[in-house]
Amino acid sequence: MTELKKSDFYFELPEELIAQDPLEDRSASRLLVLDKETGRTQHHVFKEVIDYLRPGDCLVLNNTKVLPARLMGVKADTGAAIEVLLLKRKEKDVWETLVKPGKKAKPGTRLVFGDGSLQAEVLEIVEEGNRLIQFTYEGIFEQILDRLGEMPLPPYITHKLEDKNRYQTVYAKYEGSAAAPTAGLHFTDELLNKIVEKGVETAYVTLHVGLGTFRPVKAENLSQHHMHSEYYEVTKEAADKMNHAKASGGRIICVGTTSCRTVESAADENGVVQPGCGNTEIFIYPGYQFKVLDCLITNFHLPESTLVMLVSALAGREQVLAAYQEAIEERYRFFSFGDAMFIQ
Repeated sequence: MTELKKSDFYFELPEELIAQDPLEDRSASRLLVLDKETGRTQHHVFKEVIDYLRPGDCLVLNNTKVLPARLMGVKADTGAAIEVLLLKRKEKDVWETLVKPGKKAKPGTRLVFGDGSLQAEVLEIVEEGNRLIQFTYEGIFEQILDRLGEMPLPPYITHKLEDKNRYQTVYAKYEGSAAAPTAGLHFTDELLNKIVEKGVETAYVTLHVGLGTFRPVKAENLSQHHMHSEYYEVTKEAADKMNHAKASGGRIICVGTTSCRTVESAADENGVVQPGCGNTEIFIYPGYQFKVLDCLITNFHLPESTLVMLVSALAGREQVLAAYQEAIEERYRFFSFGDAMFIQ
């Protein structure tokens, strides 16, 4: 097999197809259904995904919650504007962050946010130029962050988000993500209830999405790309549900690439999902043999991204690129606030 290159996953996307705003009704997005065996496509509305789910299937959803992690502040001494993006909590009030402009954030620099109820000091510079920052405040950090922080929308979204909750899934529970698991944005409570009533199991896993998800693939040869690390957790209840469904002939249907990476990381070589937690750097691209996942619900991803490579591992690169071309011709909306795809 010839070695796959990054450029093998390139496609032209008209800029006006990048969705800038979420739809009023989450489940009214469009849905392209792709049969991974035949390459056949069908066009639907997202809420009709229920017609493709069968009793005994297990739907796996990522219940991570996005932190309003973008803070706009000023330097205490000069009043110069500065932007801080929270990446990872290191200890109680010390965070690894991305600071813009970085050259103004030397160790010892003091920062002030909002009305001064949140302040910070740059402690040190770590790998990739990220800054360790210690925050000081009165009260509860999460509440202050909720008041002062903005959602860390991807760089290709230029519109301001009016309602913070639209960049959260309706089942978001555990805070820790720098980006939303966007395939889940299409589900409403009503749709999830109908899916459960149909006899489909729902299993919730957690993977905290890092900003690395938007990091471009730099290596031309995929085998040289090093994946970013993300924390995941699979409860015994979720593992039992997936293993039971699989053993009973049901399908494992992951909502989003993050749920897919979680279950594939948590499975042993026999395809049995093990409960537990840890960090995963799994990079799924064509040639990968799926251990657990049967079907995938996902959005339309960026050209040459690790996400479009993962989808291609499941449905074949040529079929995926052909389906993407069809979606472009049909004027589907792309990326985080865009339409969805069901690969069966």
